[in-house]
Amino acid sequence: MFKENTISKHYTHGSLLDSIRAGIERLGKTPDTVGVEDLGPVDEFHIGGREASESFLDRLQLSPDDHVLDVGCGIGGTSRFVAYRYGSRVTGIDLTSEYIETGRVMCSWLGLEHLVVLEQGSAGAMPYSDGTFNTAYMMHVGMNIADKHLLTSELYRVLKTGARLAVYDVMRVGGGELTFPVPWASTAQTSFVATPGEYRNALELSGFRVVAERNRRDFALNFFARLQAKAATADSPPPLGLHIFMGNTAPLKIKNMIENISENRVAPVEIIAEKLS
Repeated sequence: MFKENTISKHYTHGSLLDSIRAGIERLGKTPDTVGVEDLGPVDEFHIGGREASESFLDRLQLSPDDHVLDVGCGIGGTSRFVAYRYGSRVTGIDLTSEYIETGRVMCSWLGLEHLVVLEQGSAGAMPYSDGTFNTAYMMHVGMNIADKHLLTSELYRVLKTGARLAVYDVMRVGGGELTFPVPWASTAQTSFVATPGEYRNALELSGFRVVAERNRRDFALNFFARLQAKAATADSPPPLGLHIFMGNTAPLKIKNMIENISENRVAPVEIIAEKLS
């Protein structure tokens, strides 16, 4: 519980919705006129943003028939994108109350409340019945969860037989100490990066079969290079972006993230698994 409280505090902003409203105004939009694509820069709190989400989620072949679980949904940005792009019904769960409260308001702006439900809770003890969902995904979540087997066991429990689970996390791919702070942790005490092998082992012990794996290191470095090039020519941060979550620490956290990936200590990795029975 101590770790979860510490992690939730790390992500709590204090005035997140107001900051997003201000960004929308700078775009010349209002809550009544803003769209899913407008919100993309702030809606995707993971390496690669919306571009990464599209490539990752397209692999799941989602449809309006699917009930999808978004684990560690943040402000529900990817949940809204899934509902908008694929027509799927999405339930998102996240530890941070402010994210859920903010995300619910943003869903109302877009008229997506009928497809997207966001709830506060722990990924290690989810309030859902066995076999509720036929697809699940998590994006940059496992780095804050120490017990990967507990996480994968819970995911296995709430998924239907034959369901697919997709993971896009920052994973340990080499040696060396990580440089902190990074977007998911200020210090090593709340950072639980694991190797792809450790993820595969946890998934298989829980009953999943791993069907695909993809290291996205080169994509990540290209993404950060483009981000830095754009920032170098700008007079100020863009109206909406990940700096809204990280505040004044954003440049340092991104710098450290680039260093950790460049030195091949970590990399964003995708793993897709299937529930066998």
